[in-house]
Amino acid sequence: MSDRGFLFLFSIVMIAAGLGAAVWLFATKQAGTVDGLFMLLTSLLIAVVFGMYVVYVIHRAMEAPARPAQTAKATAAAPAAKRAPTPAAQA
Repeated sequence: MSDRGFLFLFSIVMIAAGLGAAVWLFATKQAGTVDGLFMLLTSLLIAVVFGMYVVYVIHRAMEAPARPAQTAKATAAAPAAKRAPTPAAQA
């Protein structure tokens, strides 16, 4: 498995763990205490951060097929845009 695949699966597990901890805190009525509130916010923050990474990876994977066509156009236009370097005395 590639590193990206492992990180994607790890992120999914961390999202599930964060949301599971939040549900557990509500189910045991610990979310009403000060300590429980901080644990709730921390678990939800972990879920949001890893969720943002999952969204980024999905968007990056969806736009991957469009990139080779764009780079082919850029490399085809690049040789026409090259100019000879100007000597320092003429600049």
